[in-house]
Amino acid sequence: MNLIAPLITADTALLDLSFTSKKKLFEHAAELFSRTHGLKSPDVFTSLFERERLGSTALGFGIAIPHGRIKGLKDAAGALYRLKTPLEFDAPDNQPVVLCFILLVPKDANEKHLQILGELAQFFGDETLRDKMRDATTPADLLDLLNSWTS
Repeated sequence: MNLIAPLITADTALLDLSFTSKKKLFEHAAELFSRTHGLKSPDVFTSLFERERLGSTALGFGIAIPHGRIKGLKDAAGALYRLKTPLEFDAPDNQPVVLCFILLVPKDANEKHLQILGELAQFFGDETLRDKMRDATTPADLLDLLNSWTS
């Protein structure tokens, strides 16, 4: 099964952006989801920021999966960022984040939310795949990696 690939489009696969903080990344993501999914930027930002305050969403190995629940969202949505400048994320291994998958789910999507997070952990747990994502030259390359992956 691949619940991840349908969440990312050419508009939400972003390469080589730089941010000075998690807050700036979340502000960018809020604007992105506003444009691509018609969501309210403040709702997206608040959801991501509040979840991150509970504890870091960094997994280690340069990976983070910030996520939030959004009232009124019909289906899960995602954005994949490959950062040009690694970003401090309070990761368990103290490595800064280079690959960041931002996941938004409907307010009451408990089971599906957990399934997607589980798949993301499997996906990013593959060292070869992480290396290929770091080496991708276009958003289409990232999409190809996502589409060809199966759990």
